[in-house]
Amino acid sequence: MGIHDYAYSVLLAGDGGGGGSDGCHKDRDFTDPRSGTQDLVTQLALSTAMGMSAFLSFCVLRQKWTGLYGARKKQMKQAAILPELPESLFGWIPALYKIGDEEVLHAAGLDAYVFLGFFKMSMKMVSVFTFFGLVVMTPIHWKYEGKSGFDFHLPGYTNDTCGDKPMHTWGLDGFSDDEKPKPEVPTHTAWLTSYLVFVYFFTGVALYYLYEQTQKVVDVRQKYLGRQSTITDRTIRLSGIPGHLRHEDQLKKFMEGLRIGKVENVTVCRDWNELDKMMSKRMGTLRQLEEAWTVFQGGRRVERSQATLPFVQPAPPSPLPNEQGDQESQPLLAGGNEDTPYGRKRPTITKRSGWFSRGEKVDAIEHFTSLLEELDGSIMETRQKEFKPVPMAFVTMDSVAAAQMAVQALLDPNPLSLIANLAPAPHDIVWQNTYISRRQRIVRMWIITIFIGILTICWLFPVGTLAGLLNIKSIRRVWPWLADALASNSVVSSLVQNTLPTIVLTLLNVAVPYIYDWLSNMQGMISQADVERSVISKNFFFTFFNLFLVFTVFGTVSDMYNVLKDSLKDSTTIAYRLASSLGSFAPFYTNLIMLQGIGMFPFRLLEFGSVALYPISLMGSKTPRDFAQLVSPPVFQYGFYLPQPILVLILCLVYSLLPSGTVMLGFGLIYFSFGYFTYKYQLLYAMDHPRHATGKSWPMICYRIFVGLLLFQGSMAALLSLQGAIIRGILIFPLIGATTWAWWFFQKSFSPLMSYIALRSLHDPDPRNRSRSRDGSGSGGGVEYDRETVDESREMGSKFVNPNLVSELQGVWLHAERHVAELALPAALEAGFPISTGILPVRR
Repeated sequence: MGIHDYAYSVLLAGDGGGGGSDGCHKDRDFTDPRSGTQDLVTQLALSTAMGMSAFLSFCVLRQKWTGLYGARKKQMKQAAILPELPESLFGWIPALYKIGDEEVLHAAGLDAYVFLGFFKMSMKMVSVFTFFGLVVMTPIHWKYEGKSGFDFHLPGYTNDTCGDKPMHTWGLDGFSDDEKPKPEVPTHTAWLTSYLVFVYFFTGVALYYLYEQTQKVVDVRQKYLGRQSTITDRTIRLSGIPGHLRHEDQLKKFMEGLRIGKVENVTVCRDWNELDKMMSKRMGTLRQLEEAWTVFQGGRRVERSQATLPFVQPAPPSPLPNEQGDQESQPLLAGGNEDTPYGRKRPTITKRSGWFSRGEKVDAIEHFTSLLEELDGSIMETRQKEFKPVPMAFVTMDSVAAAQMAVQALLDPNPLSLIANLAPAPHDIVWQNTYISRRQRIVRMWIITIFIGILTICWLFPVGTLAGLLNIKSIRRVWPWLADALASNSVVSSLVQNTLPTIVLTLLNVAVPYIYDWLSNMQGMISQADVERSVISKNFFFTFFNLFLVFTVFGTVSDMYNVLKDSLKDSTTIAYRLASSLGSFAPFYTNLIMLQGIGMFPFRLLEFGSVALYPISLMGSKTPRDFAQLVSPPVFQYGFYLPQPILVLILCLVYSLLPSGTVMLGFGLIYFSFGYFTYKYQLLYAMDHPRHATGKSWPMICYRIFVGLLLFQGSMAALLSLQGAIIRGILIFPLIGATTWAWWFFQKSFSPLMSYIALRSLHDPDPRNRSRSRDGSGSGGGVEYDRETVDESREMGSKFVNPNLVSELQGVWLHAERHVAELALPAALEAGFPISTGILPVRR
């Protein structure tokens, strides 16, 4: 996501061809993307140079840094079925292409299958749009408008933004903020019928591919999950439990009384706040103790392997003395008075008894050891307490069918009582949120939702203000002497006015997804999967609003108030504004898609962020536990990666019939092609997605495509009206109604199948009795469903219980002999990353 924001910032704060401080740059509105749009050919050369350099770097480094670019293949059991990619420079490309949907499904899970399926569907859709745009619409534009879509300096594709009006659009002049746009009615409008025809045709094509892919996803999902039997699939989450049922035995008796199946286990959630705080404090103390031991030992690390990033590590010193006796019978740590082979002073800390006391220095290792032992005793004592039950529980049934019947039925006639939902995976549950009251959760949700709405709408104000301050005119108002000094040097002046605004915009926009992720976690959701889907929704709203609606409807942030005021007087203002501004923003969006597809996807393949941050993470890693986390595969977060491709598809839809649409569609096809290969490699070989895969992101994708279709139809209707073809514009309204009905039909027909598993799909929920045959029927296309799935492998042995109640109290990880480390952390060593000499968990 950060790369996307960087590209957006480059386009938004670019030179724009001005090249210096004396052009129109000095009066530029930094929230108007038209003010920074570079020439298309120049942008293509820049994107190609960036993309090729990153792609070639990846092809070379992939062979050397296998611990980074093959982390998932090396460390994840589920990726074992994947073929080994050739070590040649480009040989991995055809090998990756040959990996089919079956291997994607079984190696990466249903969510990866759905995500990559969206890219394949988008490629098909955009290919059809591009073909007819090139063969039919381009000759029409050339004959009747003198615009081919390829002459980038023709009206409608100009970079002239220094005048008082917006760029000349498709037969429309710009208009001031205080007047309603007035159409320039052409003499001959018969050719505009082609727009009416192709609005219907392109809508039909989009709906065809959308429903085709939806049917395929539904078929695969039903068969895949219908043959999967994990503890998660057999467990339901009950909320709104009455007081008399908040006990395991009583709740089990009630559920079995419904006669939908036998209950294997019941976990009633309780107020574990005291215990959770203790465990959190213990982990902080444990890390402090490990850091103290690391300082005492000298932070020994092994020399760098050839498969690691190229940062040389010091050679390891002499090992620790051999441990004798049973480890379980040893004290937590060696006493402070024993002889040690390190020849250095033990670390100390200042222990204060009050706010104003000077304190005294004590041995850090002994202090944290004593504190850890006290916490261990308190935790063991607290675990024996009887915690207050809350109205939520996890009930594990004896079969998937029983769980599905429970969640698809009403269990109680009272409102908000005994509401059954499918349970998240045990490792995915945010246990601290299970004992938050319903009222607290609702209040949090509304507060954060309102805050996110305000933040999204107002985000461009601080961004534009900060970026706008970085120009000579603004600086001269505060520091005239500094402005004169900058103006005297063209290089420094260009740096301040062009590069610094880009950096400011980049830093601010990079922070947005992480802010939304943090806010989503604060809403009190029960699982990380729910948080991830919420982040998808929030980030798409931010991207769609700030990259599309603000610019096309309002022009700039400064115009937003006037447009909203005018829209209250005339409801057609927004539609006219959208239609009349599309042409002027075509260069910006084309450059954005081009830069993302050609220039930035190779950087994502290169994992530029991980490589760039690795030295910082390495310097911040001190303890063996830190290094163990450093070598784990990066997590693929759909909330960061999915919103942008949806926006690109919507842009391709909206611009598909405009004069510059053919160029945008061509780059859109490149975007989805490159994106498919990039994400396919990362999901299969490089990155991990630890969530329980259910494919629930597909309805979210479809709903946003329907929004794009309605925008496409509405903007074309307004545009035809502005051109004087009012009757043809009105004839689009039945299509808008039909698309709305299709949306409703989709929601009624497919949404339940994307949320639940049909009972007919549960052929044999017991994996021990599965038939070892291949099922090639339906739209699944020969996908084999009888293998162990990703979630079955990951969740084997899992239980629905707060880990703080039953987990072993971890001991300190110390540096040890390499053979001991190989037993303790084989995956980390196999990855070839620079870690400590070894990791030895010393337990009580």
